Formats: sequence, structure tokens, C-alpha cells
Amino acid sequence: MRNRTRPQRHPPSDPVSIPSSTLLERRVASPWQTEADGGSFMGMAILWPTIVLAGLAFIVFLTMFVTRARHIRANPPGRETFASGDAAMRYFAPVEMPANNYRNLFEMPVLYFALVPLLLITNLDNHIQVVLAWIYVAIRIAHSFVHIGPKKVPVRAMLFVASGVVLMAMWIGFAIDLASAQVVFDRATDAVARG
Repeated sequence: MRNRTRPQRHPPSDPVSIPSSTLLERRVASPWQTEADGGSFMGMAILWPTIVLAGLAFIVFLTMFVTRARHIRANPPGRETFASGDAAMRYFAPVEMPANNYRNLFEMPVLYFALVPLLLITNLDNHIQVVLAWIYVAIRIAHSFVHIGPKKVPVRAMLFVASGVVLMAMWIGFAIDLASAQVVFDRATDAVARG
């Protein structure tokens, strides 16, 4: 009968006993993460506020289209109306707020849309990031409403600044988590190399 030698078992705390893939996939708990969620909150929950923000852009786009169409019907353009960009801007000036807000949605929000896939790729879409994403989108909705509707500049400016602060907090949180994860990755790599 062939003598089979059982492989040596290392204690769970020994890094050598942990597969390298497990070590490399581990992430560190940071002030932005909890052990309960492991850094991933409800899977792809951060996609929902992102979908809502994209929906807002489409709603503003349709509002711009309908508003301009009504303006064209009420004020038929002449031959020189669209001869130049300046002439077209003057023609649409009375109904330009939806277009201005539409352009605005492709300025700072671009940084939000850039951050979301990075959070998903790195698996750092923790619960705080999801909450901040919803807050950011809610502020952007309020900003669009004020921009197109009441046109209260002080309120609009306050909402614009608030949305920028929230977005900045999301990027700072991502940078902190990414740096922490890099530290864990380097330590795990060193442990595997020594093992």
C-alpha cells in the first residue's frame, strides 16, 4: 500500500496557507468602509443614482427640444436667423435656460460619470460612496429645476457649490480607499514572495 503523505497544514494566520489570489483580492477597511459590507454595498447599488442622473440629462434634453420647437412655431425664423452661431443664440435667447442646463450637465457631472466605473472596477463602491452618490444626484436635480424654472441665481449657485463639494468628497474617499488597498496589496505580495 502506497504511503501517502498529507500536505503540511499551516495555521490560518500564516500567510503562506492563504492562496495568493485571496491575499491579492483582500481590501483594507478604511474610514469609508465597514467590515459588514466588505467595501461593497448591495452589489451595484451605485449604478442606480447614476441611472437617475443620466435620466435627468435626457429629461433636460427633451425639455430643451420641446421649448425650442414651441419657440420656432411662435416665432418663425428668418433667412438670417441661423446664418451664424451668434445669430442663433440671439434667436433662442428667450428659451435658452434648458440648453444652458443641458450643457451644465456635461461639465462637473462628467467627473461623477468617470468615478463610478473606477469604483466598480476597484470594488470600492462602499456604502458611503453610494449615499454620497444619491446626495449628489439629488442636488443636481434640484439645481436643474431651479436653473430651468424659478431661475433664482443665489439658490442655483448654492446648489452648484454643494454638488461640487459632494463630488470632491467622493473623489477624496476613493483616493483614500485606493491608497489603503494598495498598501494591503503590497503587503500581501511581499508575504507571498517571502512564503
